[in-house]
Amino acid sequence: MTTLARTWDGAAAERLREAVHGDIVQPGEPGYDEARTVYNAMIDKRPAVVVRAADAGDVIATVNLAREQDLALAVRGGAHSVSGYGTCDDGVVLDLSGMRGVRVAPTARTAWAEGGCTWADVNHATHAFGLATTGGVVSSTGIGGLTTGGGMGHLARSCGLVCDNLVAADVVVADGSFLTCTGDPDDENADLFWALRGGGGNFGVVTSFAYRLHPVADILGGPTFYPLDVDVLRRYRELVAESDERLGALLVVGLGPPLPFLPERWHGRPLCGVVACWAGPEAQDDEIRARLAGLGPVLGQHVGRMPYPVINTLFDELLPAGLFHYWKGTFSKGLPDGAIDAYVEYGAESPSIQSSTVVFPIDGACHRVAPESTAFAYRDADFSTAISPTLPTRDECVANKDWVRRFAEALRPHSMEGAYVNFMGEDDQDRVRANYRQNYDRLTTVKRRYDPSNLFRLNHNIAP
Repeated sequence: MTTLARTWDGAAAERLREAVHGDIVQPGEPGYDEARTVYNAMIDKRPAVVVRAADAGDVIATVNLAREQDLALAVRGGAHSVSGYGTCDDGVVLDLSGMRGVRVAPTARTAWAEGGCTWADVNHATHAFGLATTGGVVSSTGIGGLTTGGGMGHLARSCGLVCDNLVAADVVVADGSFLTCTGDPDDENADLFWALRGGGGNFGVVTSFAYRLHPVADILGGPTFYPLDVDVLRRYRELVAESDERLGALLVVGLGPPLPFLPERWHGRPLCGVVACWAGPEAQDDEIRARLAGLGPVLGQHVGRMPYPVINTLFDELLPAGLFHYWKGTFSKGLPDGAIDAYVEYGAESPSIQSSTVVFPIDGACHRVAPESTAFAYRDADFSTAISPTLPTRDECVANKDWVRRFAEALRPHSMEGAYVNFMGEDDQDRVRANYRQNYDRLTTVKRRYDPSNLFRLNHNIAP
């Protein structure tokens, strides 16, 4: 008989129902299959119970139950964890998606957002005041995983990583305590705040995040597509090195999407694109367009003024929930010629339109934070690359894992040792120490203080 069978019984379920305001869903009950489903369809697990938390009290009750019953505990916000850490077999899933309130303080330029928010929620609330902070590039991404992993996005070069804009957090830790932590060195939980800024979900459940906001309202943004060519990528490298930090410029390498402004003959053919986000003055828009046009022959372009939240939705239709994903990631100093050669070679072999390789510039403001100031250690990296076969069936995704592994291996000589945790697969646990470099030992110390029994182990784990 398993531990689960001994400990998870009707009495435990009844105690949990009495303790929480939100819903709980168990196998065999209506809505169970919906409740256990996550963004990445490769992940197909069957938890003993899904708790849809309504408030921090529900989070405390669920954490206590999982600890007391010695059950695996998965914490889910936006459910985008590619490795599937937002669910588990036979354990407890703590689903925060019902906790999505956002409160903006426009004068102080801060916003408190509950742990189940997506970036669509935060962007909508802050845009009403002409403010924004660095977020992701798919609007349904949860704020929790992105923030605690470090967080990259269109505004990173000028505003820093998402974790750089975190100013406070409410956290339920493994013993069920509810703590508020800040960056104030006199805060008794300052070490927890430090660890949350890049250390992943190792330390507790963040029920609310407080972010620093910036005066960003409308931006010039959108994609420009070019032939997949070494010279284009080299000019892109120069563009990022020479441009004002207010220009976000994601590089996308893969197959042409079926967009109306891209000629049909390029649909499904190898190409590259730059998704621009200019947060500077409108008077310089034409200059930005000209610089983009100078990268190479323009195959199609859709760049214009838009509200900042819109730029965060441009990948949404291409990457809905329910596709099958497997990811690898790298960091690099600059874009060495060897890396560019690999982008061209393997980008041409992309197995689907959704399987785009995305390169995030993380220089500028990201470099102005010392590597020991947050758990996110790679402050000398200029770019972070995400590689993924994203496909409509499990068999197709499995068949193309070799492609992404060969691609990552080709980039290895031109990359740094670690990678961004949110771009790592479940089979990358052996890279965790490298991801945190000199910060790993301090993270272990923080882990021992707040989670000595490793209750929060469903993540790229820092063991106590």
